[in-house]
Amino acid sequence: MDPYDLVLVAVDGSEESTRAVEYAVAVADAYDAAVHVAYVLGEDVAENYEDEGYADTAEEIAAERGVEIDTSTVSGFSKSRLSQHPGSVVLDTAEERGADFIVLPREPQTGTRAAVLEKTAEYVLCYASQPVLSV
Repeated sequence: MDPYDLVLVAVDGSEESTRAVEYAVAVADAYDAAVHVAYVLGEDVAENYEDEGYADTAEEIAAERGVEIDTSTVSGFSKSRLSQHPGSVVLDTAEERGADFIVLPREPQTGTRAAVLEKTAEYVLCYASQPVLSV
């Protein structure tokens, strides 16, 4: 049995997210694991979210290596829970999916509005029970 069956990668549509998907697929390929891409929406994006085709990009990257992939979209904020943090959403998604390994981008340098994961890497590194790769 391989040590990793499912690699979770958290993305926000930034260029850094694409790089994180590439790393997640490489880890999954090395351990014969699958990848789950969680698109984490920020408050300013969630209310008017339209599929930007990011899942297609992730699927293309995975197909190049023959890695199984699936995707979901989660909200990285809550209007009713002030304590919710995008990092807690990533960890909750990892737990729900049974992820054995987490990959996520570090703070993006692009300054885009979509960059909801800006402070998430530090949070996930502190609280995850799974191995974490921040790229």
